[in-house]
Amino acid sequence: MQLKVLLPTGVLVDEEARKVSVEAADGALTLLERHIDIATALVPGVLSFEPSGGGERFVAVAEGVLVKCADEVLVSVRNAVRGAELGELRRRVQEEFQKLDEREESARVALNKIEATFVHRFIELEHGKTE
Repeated sequence: MQLKVLLPTGVLVDEEARKVSVEAADGALTLLERHIDIATALVPGVLSFEPSGGGERFVAVAEGVLVKCADEVLVSVRNAVRGAELGELRRRVQEEFQKLDEREESARVALNKIEATFVHRFIELEHGKTE
């Protein structure tokens, strides 16, 4: 079956897979080639799959949706990180969260500056009206 992990910015995984395992909202789910069609919500966790060439691959996924239709498994998530092994995946996820934290902090600082400027201008307008 063809596994595709889709992000808002593009396709992270597009590979032939013999088996796909993921954590769904209602529990763990393993899909094999002849599994019935299914659509389910995903919770943040690790998606693992066995490529047709053997071995096992891992993708840390945010919450999203999985749809299996015929021989295609589509996973659509807001964010995902791919790793060859679980240790590498953990390191990459931590790096991504650190980047997100830094971006969120920058956004908070910018928002605080905008709010401070707004309050300052509002006070200036109020003082201008009373004088």
